[in-house]
Amino acid sequence: MTQSVVVQVGQCGNQIGCRFWDLALREHSHVNKKGLYDEALGSFFRNVDSRKRDGGACSVGGRIQYLKARAVLVDMEEGVVNEILQGPLREVFDSTQLLTGVSGSGNNWAAGHMTYGSVYREQIVDKLRKAAEHCDCLQCFFLIHSMGGGTGSGLGTRVLSLLEEEFPDVCRIVTAIYPSAEDDVITSPYNSVLAMRELTEHADCVLPVENQSLVDIVDKIKRMSHVGKPGAAIKRNSAIISGQGGLSGAERPFDAMNNIVANLLLNITSSSRFEGSLNMDLNEIAMNLVPFPRLHYLVPSLTPLYTLADVDVPTRRLDQMFSDAFSKDHQLIRADPKHSLYLACALMVRGNVHVSDLRRNIERLKPSLPFVSWNQEGWKTGMCSVPPVGHSHSLLALANSTCVKPTFMELRDRFTKLYRKKAHLHHYLHVDGMEQSVFSEAIGSLGSLIEEYHRLDATKSRLMPDAARLSIAR
Repeated sequence: MTQSVVVQVGQCGNQIGCRFWDLALREHSHVNKKGLYDEALGSFFRNVDSRKRDGGACSVGGRIQYLKARAVLVDMEEGVVNEILQGPLREVFDSTQLLTGVSGSGNNWAAGHMTYGSVYREQIVDKLRKAAEHCDCLQCFFLIHSMGGGTGSGLGTRVLSLLEEEFPDVCRIVTAIYPSAEDDVITSPYNSVLAMRELTEHADCVLPVENQSLVDIVDKIKRMSHVGKPGAAIKRNSAIISGQGGLSGAERPFDAMNNIVANLLLNITSSSRFEGSLNMDLNEIAMNLVPFPRLHYLVPSLTPLYTLADVDVPTRRLDQMFSDAFSKDHQLIRADPKHSLYLACALMVRGNVHVSDLRRNIERLKPSLPFVSWNQEGWKTGMCSVPPVGHSHSLLALANSTCVKPTFMELRDRFTKLYRKKAHLHHYLHVDGMEQSVFSEAIGSLGSLIEEYHRLDATKSRLMPDAARLSIAR
């Protein structure tokens, strides 16, 4: 049995992680009615009650004092972690898994990466080692952090480099939350570009998620829920609309957005947690979807994003799910997949879906999805028999495609506008160990990455037959 460890860094990382653990427990309790500690639970939870190591009853819903999440929580402010410890999930974590500070990183990548990264290095490594020692067969580290703030971007990417140093053979999958153009952190372009260099150098896979895309999806769900037409009501008790989740109190503005990212993690880990006819090993994601080491940014698409309350799921709706996965409305970054070149693509299906459904839809979609000439059959598929709570089936698509290029170009432009005026630069250069050359190297790394995608895009027109070009033009 393989296990994975989730590392949550910063306010955003810990809030998303909290939603993931809440929804994961809901899924396991939905399937595991008697609360037995089994192999599925063991993939992301460990049993700390010696009386129950042989498969005795172990509470999954309600009180969960016998389960500890395979997680490390890091934040340089105490607020979110303290809130988690006072909420329904307080029993899932213990003090050996937590590392908090009191002052925060002041929205400064350098403070998070260099100052706190140095001060807390040994403590972070110690907690990572302890988490790894609790695993019989450690398969993957999932790192969750934001790109725009100081702790998430700075300390988050320092943790990433420590993971590579300490566990070079263990896969590192990063879920990185990118700020919107209207982000209220004025220095977020600096933080994001500085973090991008670290992600490009030290991650095996990065799942980029844009805040603005999450806002758009949540707004669409709200509009759907207020339509009032027969058959258009949103089903409330589903994995996406999860009620209050792991944090205490009423639903908050960011909870719905965090839920979507938590569902991305639920889907990508489903084959590790449950049985399926075509399980996909987490290591296979990087092995099959990343032909070039630096081009490891995998665009996630999630469908369905909501469930209609009184609609059954005939074949037509199943086929629509596959079509939705390749539409910009279901992508977690704002980009148009129809005008990009694919290096590879993974389809991770959950629920009552047959292999024939999978093959039929791949064949149907192929003509309109241009793949590089040397990887025309670059599809990786996984099937998990357990659907998300409240759904009959779901699909996560992970596309290694050039559609990430506009997102990175926009980020470069926002960085350049600040950097050209040297605005706020002194806040970074006052940090011990931070030099202006670090900025030059970071923007150079991003420019090189964009150029690699651009060269691939330049080959697209001669790869596509006329029929496919017409299809995409429509």
